[in-house]
Amino acid sequence: MSLIEARGLSRDFVVPKRAAFERTRHQTALAPTDLDVQAGAALGIIGESGSGKSTLVRLLLGLDRPSAGTVEIDGRAVDASAPARSLHWLRRETGLVFQDPYASLDPRMTAGRIIGEPLWALGIEGDRRARVREVLAQVGLDPETAERYPHEFSGGQRQRIALARAIVHRPRILVGDEPLSALDVTVRAQILDLLIELRRTSELTLLLVSHDIGVVQNLCDTVVVMKDGHVVERGTTDEVLQRPTQEYTKALLAAIPVIPARGE
Repeated sequence: MSLIEARGLSRDFVVPKRAAFERTRHQTALAPTDLDVQAGAALGIIGESGSGKSTLVRLLLGLDRPSAGTVEIDGRAVDASAPARSLHWLRRETGLVFQDPYASLDPRMTAGRIIGEPLWALGIEGDRRARVREVLAQVGLDPETAERYPHEFSGGQRQRIALARAIVHRPRILVGDEPLSALDVTVRAQILDLLIELRRTSELTLLLVSHDIGVVQNLCDTVVVMKDGHVVERGTTDEVLQRPTQEYTKALLAAIPVIPARGE
């Protein structure tokens, strides 16, 4: 059985009316989609902006209600309409890293409080302060930095803090929504290496939304390509990125900038 299973998952939004007597119109953000992710796999979700990537992830995480379809995590139904407390089991299973390390951290909280917040929110017992120090070391930061505030860190360090917060409660599923796009090339390579190591040592199942084909190629086993709310191609990373069958995928890969070698 798949760890993550979606069947007929879709999401429509009401388009605001431009006139008082205009008929209600709907826009499809995600067409009916089936998806299976095995435990320990790493799935990359790629496509242009507005293709439905983030909508799909929000529905899988129970952060939005689908218009139709179902989601199950390890055989348990995800009901986004249920009270927040009833979804604590899902928050326990998942960790999320956002795109912007500057906006995703509360500037009024120390790094230690930010990282430890899931432990308190989910009622996880044990020595929480010790766990925070442990996970700081795991992401390559000095445990003593727990008392510092976000503005005292570089962009790469802030994203390490965001990653520490996402894994502190030992989730089985780690979701990254463009987690590297706001970082410079050197820091991006460091965080990529860290994600590879965490996946190896923690047996994480990874869902990665990214415009960066190189990141997906290095980190993911399988790839889903999305366009206008539809999955247009899927398969292993090598199959999709090296031998694409759909014209949209070919165009997407052809749009990747290439720096010519010196002398060409």
